[in-house]
Amino acid sequence: HISAMQVRSPVRLLLVTTALASTHGWAVPCRSCVPSAYRSFSRMKGHSKPSLFGLPSMLRGGGALALKSTLAAGAKDDSVSCANSQAFIDQVNAGYETVHRKFEEQFWGTKMALSKGTKLADGTAPEDYSVSALTETKKAMEAFLADEQKLAEARKWLEDPSGTEDQKKTLKMFIRTFGCYIMESAEAKALREEAMKIEGSLESSRNTMKLGADLPDKGFTEMSSVQLATKMRTEADEGVRKACYNGLKSIGGFVVENGFLEVVKARNQMAKALGYEDYYDYKVTQAEGFNKKRLFEILDTLEVGTRDLNMEARSLLAKEKGASALEPWNRGYMMAGDVARALDPYFPFEKSVEMWGRSFASLGITYKESTMDLDLLDRKGKYSNGFCHWPQPAWKKPDGTWQPAMTHFTSLADPSAVGSGHNALTTLMHEAGHAAHFANIQQPSPLFAQERAPTSVAYAETQSMFLESLVGDAAWRGKYARDRDGKPVPWELVEQEIKSTHPYKVFGLRAMICVPYFEKALYELPESEVTAERVAQLADEVELKIQGGPSPRPLLSVPHLLADEASCYYHGYVLAEMAVQQTREYFLKKDGYLTDNPAIGPALEKAYWEPGNSEMFLDLVQSLTGKALTGDAWVSALKKPVADKLVSEKVDYDAAVQKPAPGKGEGDSSVDLQMRVRFVDGDEVIADSKSGTFLSACDTFEKYVANRFPRAK
Repeated sequence: HISAMQVRSPVRLLLVTTALASTHGWAVPCRSCVPSAYRSFSRMKGHSKPSLFGLPSMLRGGGALALKSTLAAGAKDDSVSCANSQAFIDQVNAGYETVHRKFEEQFWGTKMALSKGTKLADGTAPEDYSVSALTETKKAMEAFLADEQKLAEARKWLEDPSGTEDQKKTLKMFIRTFGCYIMESAEAKALREEAMKIEGSLESSRNTMKLGADLPDKGFTEMSSVQLATKMRTEADEGVRKACYNGLKSIGGFVVENGFLEVVKARNQMAKALGYEDYYDYKVTQAEGFNKKRLFEILDTLEVGTRDLNMEARSLLAKEKGASALEPWNRGYMMAGDVARALDPYFPFEKSVEMWGRSFASLGITYKESTMDLDLLDRKGKYSNGFCHWPQPAWKKPDGTWQPAMTHFTSLADPSAVGSGHNALTTLMHEAGHAAHFANIQQPSPLFAQERAPTSVAYAETQSMFLESLVGDAAWRGKYARDRDGKPVPWELVEQEIKSTHPYKVFGLRAMICVPYFEKALYELPESEVTAERVAQLADEVELKIQGGPSPRPLLSVPHLLADEASCYYHGYVLAEMAVQQTREYFLKKDGYLTDNPAIGPALEKAYWEPGNSEMFLDLVQSLTGKALTGDAWVSALKKPVADKLVSEKVDYDAAVQKPAPGKGEGDSSVDLQMRVRFVDGDEVIADSKSGTFLSACDTFEKYVANRFPRAK
């Protein structure tokens, strides 16, 4: 009941309220009311940026003596410590949100090639978007996380026995996070900055690379990496497919000539200066909590366990389709080219966002009042890989209020291309799975809900890959794969696809593990061998050893290799797929079905999403499935005979097509994901659910696509 204006200063406010509490026998001011009172004081005095961080230091000095003199008999010093601890936590949380946000604004703006002044979903508009600003904001964010004083302060407060459980949990996360970024070696810090500078230049060059293919009778035609890969899977002309493969292959030559080798050297030098074996060892230890040696013990079990299956699949493909089917530009088409073209009408691109929303809603997934920007269409100058980032992490504040997430989500769709609808849908299910995960993290600091170290790569990818996997199920397709007239995909096409792809699913596993085996070998090269010729040779060697021949996706075209946050990251997809298959197995045994299972969303939220990075990946998988993580479920799925798979999938398909079509069932007139969605195309805002509903925004987006791309009409 004391007016902050009468007290005149935050220290006196604390002294008076503490003294009165002691005199009247009240509880001494708690960890949240003191910061709240101070914030009230700051606002009343006209301070635009109230800070609590100075309060603990003031109390530790002369203010602490004054405080002790006002405490009546029986008042406890530990409650003051508790308040000071919370003040420190509040300061770190607020500071991190600021530096994180500034970096993510630049990341989105530069990757989407936004114009100066383009507004984001919350109305903010950075003055400019540039590679130099991206580099500077990244340095500022990492400098904040690498502050040794914050680490020391966190350790000090953790030793205080008076802290609450939430405070202890948060301080432990601070210590773990700061430990991932603090570099005691001045040499390592300098190398880190050098690597970041070269990396920024490399990414800028890659984004403006004139990429495409020398097409027969047409000459050079500009295409993105996604367009090149799509044509390799769907184009009937082998000459076109080969030209597109050569286009993808050209990325490798470009990056090694534009700074990638220098980045590799600087990264390795930095990691070794910190005492790690190499950069890969540094990255995996930070992200997963175990070292490179342990990681490859796990991966080796998959590599060895599927080696023979891979060779059998290659032999079968050559026998059925001819030896030329093993050529990297032919393999994908020979397995599914005709089927992919036949399936295309049942995955209309413009309906993909609606089908994603309906599918997730039927799973009981919500986004807890978050905001999402979706930039789905390919265009020149746009970053060549889909991603999902969070300029605003979700978290639960000390006063109990909820801070919803803000999400930036992109893909590279060309609605006029065959297969674009299917690609868009799988990307939506994947990236929206990431968004659902990070929107539902309910912890007392934004540091629990950021995607960088110490957040496990495998943990993050499990969520997205599990939800993406549903698109391949006959049950999902029977319900959601519909042509523009609403007719479901015929069983005959589903059956044909299973027959043409299931025997070769092992190729996907081998392609996945190929990337970490290449990066392992790359960072183990002596520095004198990090040359353009040797690195290109190494990529070919690893493709031959792991995949049995050249890869349809040349290793040096994989964008993850270039960016610091994504490099030495791909093993996460492998561990995640192990978890995906184990999670699928768990729900199938428990409930008997996956598509539209309303128990899945709440179960994932409680077991996987809510903890954020407060728990270890392996522990989370075991907590849901009841078993330690292994590759058994994955290998079992790969080895399932085609005949057996056809029987089980036909049962699921028949049940699905008997249900009402999407939008025709009871309750289908609305989709509530508890989220605001904006569809954007670079600077342009196409639709915003804030001015209507999710479905009305989808309808506006659908009309926009139909008008812009005649094929979609």
